[in-house]
Amino acid sequence: MMSPLVLTLAGLWNSGPQHWQTHWEARHPQWSRVPHGEWQTPDKDEWVAELDRAIAACERPPVLAAHSLACTLVAHWAASGSPHKIAGAFLVAPSDVEAPSYPAGTTGFAPMPLQALPFPSLVVASGDDPYVSFARARAFAAAWGSDFTMIGDAGHINGDAGYGPWPDGEQLLLDLCAAHQP
Repeated sequence: MMSPLVLTLAGLWNSGPQHWQTHWEARHPQWSRVPHGEWQTPDKDEWVAELDRAIAACERPPVLAAHSLACTLVAHWAASGSPHKIAGAFLVAPSDVEAPSYPAGTTGFAPMPLQALPFPSLVVASGDDPYVSFARARAFAAAWGSDFTMIGDAGHINGDAGYGPWPDGEQLLLDLCAAHQP
């Protein structure tokens, strides 16, 4: 079996050194983070175009490992009509860009895209995420046609919440890769 091809997609403000995405990229040097020109005040159309270019540059359809706002990005990209394909999406702590608790500064991400995703996906959620209610995270998963896993009260499932190396999450991602990548 080939090594999984994974693109990590950080959310608003990027993922810092203690974030699980950063840890996983260090453990799997063939995985790479999709770069964005603007992390502080992102524009949806720019992020969709940057993601599309990164997918187009892959040698085979990747699995996307998205966190927070990047989960919304994946749903917007899926609705964009891109001819490029992905093998699946691992969607962790999808932020609710319509919630009053969501930080200001993003452009074009609302309303939340709720079309079914045309690829396998898994939403991983927390019971006490400050950026999405549990009910909304479950509703996003249902609308997207995603499998759904709740990992307990885990905050925003990031470095600040204690999710640095996060081996259980890494295994969930590797299982998704094994099931859907050649």
